[in-house]
Amino acid sequence: MRNQVIKTIEENGMLNKGDKVIVALSGGPDSISLLHVLSTLMNDYNIKLYAAHVNHMLRGSESDEDEATCRRFCKENQIEFFSKSVDINLIACENNISTEMAGRDARYEFFEELLKKLNANKVALAHNLNDQAETVLMRLMRGTGIEGLIGIKPVRDEVYIRPIINVSRQEIEGYCKENNLPARIDQTNYEPIYSRNKIRLELIPYIQQNFNADIITTLNRMCELIKRDEDYIQENAIKVFQKYCDIGEDKVIIYKDVFYLHPSLVSRVIRKALLEVKGDINNIQSIHIDNIINLQKSGTGKFTIVPKEVLIKNVYGNIEITRQKKQCKVDIDTIINLNMGNNYIEELGLKVYIRYIDSDKKMNFKSNDNIKYFNGTNIKHITLRFRRNGDRFSPLGLKGSKKLKDIFIDLKIPREERDFVPLLCFDEDISWIIGYKISDKFKIHEGVKKIIEVSVERQEKHE
Repeated sequence: MRNQVIKTIEENGMLNKGDKVIVALSGGPDSISLLHVLSTLMNDYNIKLYAAHVNHMLRGSESDEDEATCRRFCKENQIEFFSKSVDINLIACENNISTEMAGRDARYEFFEELLKKLNANKVALAHNLNDQAETVLMRLMRGTGIEGLIGIKPVRDEVYIRPIINVSRQEIEGYCKENNLPARIDQTNYEPIYSRNKIRLELIPYIQQNFNADIITTLNRMCELIKRDEDYIQENAIKVFQKYCDIGEDKVIIYKDVFYLHPSLVSRVIRKALLEVKGDINNIQSIHIDNIINLQKSGTGKFTIVPKEVLIKNVYGNIEITRQKKQCKVDIDTIINLNMGNNYIEELGLKVYIRYIDSDKKMNFKSNDNIKYFNGTNIKHITLRFRRNGDRFSPLGLKGSKKLKDIFIDLKIPREERDFVPLLCFDEDISWIIGYKISDKFKIHEGVKKIIEVSVERQEKHE
């Protein structure tokens, strides 16, 4: 195993002399063998090691014993140990995400904290050969592109390294026994309660028994072949990015020329632009990329938002991607009263302009997606709010109403964004899902005397 780790480190340029490496240590066989093997290479590479453990508080005393085992092991091996306890169940419930996702987010947040605190420059993660195969199968079933079929990258962002990515789980277990390592076993790993566990415990053994006994190696070989092609496409996408994009402070402009190119290049240029602005592309899904491509085809002035408060705006066919500065947090239960004229809503970075129009005059409706017209008869209160349980909406042209949740799904609005889609309301009814659809209840028909014009603009926040 040690020789394979050295080979992986050398082939991928994972370590340099003087690196400060934080090892993600759960206490399981993978992470404890990773820490041990790296400790045997400290002098060879002249590196400094630290260990980082997150107690997820999911298994009561078992979680506490995991932490205690990690602490003892590090003390015995003279490795500086850092730990943090996080109530993962609570975070998952509050954010409506899985405990797997909540745990991952908590770990990476801790790693980022330690990188700054220790002035470290690498984080070593214990993904192995089997994890690679499981990841590829999981992505295949969910749907993915070429980049997804590469699987887990040995090095990410020049910070996160995976030295045992080419070591099988069987080899790891053998290494633990050979070196008498106190590996902890999480019994939930042997329960088919998560998708990954089902793949590990049921699907892969079935494939091995009925189709290909060496499926783990086969999938990893496929990843290597696909990576060659992806590297070539990515190399060309970078050239396109450098030629057709402008990079500013917290902003990237993708010029419209890009969108005439091959779709595989367009999607990669968008991802590269998002990476420049956000610093990562975590939580960016294909639906976000598709939305940006569709936005470019829409009228100027239209906008959307992707996770981490990044504003995407169509400016005469060019796409501006901007990180929102000093973003104020707004409670999803907030109700904002709107008046005639200009309304500046700092919390959302919006300017909403409202006026009444005399229907007796000749109408000249503007064809801007951010300006809408409504039947203003008998409207008493105009407000802005977010969705609530039980909300229903009547899209223009539909007789009757649908659950707002179902409409968001139909519009392919990502789940994490749905709570913060602004809704324009007349009295108690939703009149406009801003940026998407207007209500049939307030459509203008012959004989309407009072018309309301509403325009919405994004306001750039300033320091």
